[in-house]
Amino acid sequence: LPPYKGMFATVFGMTYARAAIFFFSDTGRELMLQRGFSEATSTVAPPLVVGSLVQIINQPIVRATVTLQDPSYNLPNVFQSIRHIYTTHGIPGLWHGTTAGVLKTVPKYCTAIAVKDFMEGFLPQPDPGSPSYETDRLMRSAIKSASAGVAGAALTNPLDVIRNEQFKTHLGLIDTIRNLYREMGFRFFARGLGKNMVAVALPVGCTIFFTETLIQFSQDHHLLGPHRD
Repeated sequence: LPPYKGMFATVFGMTYARAAIFFFSDTGRELMLQRGFSEATSTVAPPLVVGSLVQIINQPIVRATVTLQDPSYNLPNVFQSIRHIYTTHGIPGLWHGTTAGVLKTVPKYCTAIAVKDFMEGFLPQPDPGSPSYETDRLMRSAIKSASAGVAGAALTNPLDVIRNEQFKTHLGLIDTIRNLYREMGFRFFARGLGKNMVAVALPVGCTIFFTETLIQFSQDHHLLGPHRD
C-alpha cells in the first residue's frame, strides 16, 4: 500500500478545516465579547458551532481516506473510495461515524482554544525592553501552542479510537463502545495515544504557533510602517 495514498485529500481537508475553525473562532470570540457575552461563552461557542459544521462537511472525505488506507479494499484513489462506500452503504454510509467525529473534533478544538486563551492570561508578558524580547515572545507562543495541542489530543483520543473502529466495523456508536470495552476494558482510552500526539497535538500546536507568529510579524511590520529603514 503506497504510504502517501490519499494524502492530498487528507491534507486539503485538514488544512481548510483547521484554518476555518481557528479563524472563525477568534473572529467569533471578539464579536461575542463586543456584544456582551461572557468570556466562557465567547471562547467555547464559536469553535463548537464552526467545528461541528466543518466536521459534518468534511466527513465523506475523512470516511473515504480511512477506507482508502485499508488494504483489504484495494482502492486506487479517494474518488473510487467514495464511490465504493456509496455503492455499498448508500449516502448514509458517507456520513457513518459523524457523531464520533464531531465528538472527537469539536471538543479537541474547544479544548485547544480554551487552553490557548487560558495560557495567554496565565503566562507573563515578555518585557519589550529586554534584549531577549523576540525570543521570549516565541517561547511564550510555543508554550501556549504545545499546551493547547497536547490537551486537545489527550482529551479526544478515546473518541478517535471509537471513530476509527466504527469505520472498520460499520457498527453504531453504542455497539462500538461496548465491543471496545469488552475487548480491552478502559485501556481502549489510551490505545494509539502516542500516535495521536504526533497526528493531532503536533499539527494543532504548530497551527497555533505559526498563526501567532505570523500575526506578530504582521503587527510589527504595520507598526514599523513603510519607512522602517
